[in-house]
Amino acid sequence: MSLTATVKDEVLGLPEAAPSTRLAELATILRFGGWLHLVGGKLAVEVKLDHAGVAQLVRSTVQRALGVPSTSKTVAPTAHEKYETYVIQVTEGADKLALTTGLLDTRRRAVRGLPNKLTTAPIGDVVGILRGAFLARGIVSDPGRSHTIEIAAPTNEAAMALVGACGRCGIAAKTRDVRGGFRVVIKDSDAISAFLTYIGATTSLERWTEARATREIRANANRLVNFDDANLRRSAQAAVAACARVERAFAILGDDIPDHLSYAGRLRLDHRDASLDELGHYANPVMTKDAVAGRIRRLLAMADKKASDLGIPSTSDGIPDDID
Repeated sequence: MSLTATVKDEVLGLPEAAPSTRLAELATILRFGGWLHLVGGKLAVEVKLDHAGVAQLVRSTVQRALGVPSTSKTVAPTAHEKYETYVIQVTEGADKLALTTGLLDTRRRAVRGLPNKLTTAPIGDVVGILRGAFLARGIVSDPGRSHTIEIAAPTNEAAMALVGACGRCGIAAKTRDVRGGFRVVIKDSDAISAFLTYIGATTSLERWTEARATREIRANANRLVNFDDANLRRSAQAAVAACARVERAFAILGDDIPDHLSYAGRLRLDHRDASLDELGHYANPVMTKDAVAGRIRRLLAMADKKASDLGIPSTSDGIPDDID
């Protein structure tokens, strides 16, 4: 089951909210998931939802709180809708429902955002707005590279009203225009945690937090492994290049090499995979890595000078082409 469905199931299983909060929830579900139109010349309210439990909540709330009957139908998946959807229609009592929930104002004009009485309501009812918007059109991503809550809004005004409601709860949210549609996006981890806490999905929040932490640990481990691999590759390439230059230096200088420099060069060739520090420990007597590096550096410099004087390729010419 997706995390979105889990969150919606948890919210639907919460204890009965206060009547005003439940009404705010219903009004927001209808605003974000519904629309008004005429059926046989009479006003009708329809709402389309992707969760059977939310559809049942809408029907029961409309009936119990307002005494308004409704009908519903299930729509099979299509090319545009991957999952079953549930369409609820209210014809008898649609005027009462639209006026009570703020789909129409007192002059019977369609409201493009959320009614002012909701956006200025006490925080308890603002929670109903957050719940209703998420139940109607919300998606929470499974923790991965990115983590977001997105809520599709029917209009820019509705999106801005929801952003304002989030702001009243201290939740950072932004609007985004996506292919002509409007989205309210919550991306910050703390904001996502606050949103899920406000709507009552605390168990889902624990699951989300745990999954996010696990993925971050894995990602950090992978980065460290890749970093170590890169370091090993660079070290191996440096050792190959150093050995190739030392071999070229011996070929250029022949027997004309001071013993202490020749000894350092032989150490390098005899222990090709060793670090400079390890080479120092192989020496007899033991040398520091700086002493080993200094002697090899002077050996190469002597060979490069002689190569320049003779007009022949330097020690760098001995490095294989496939070494960076």
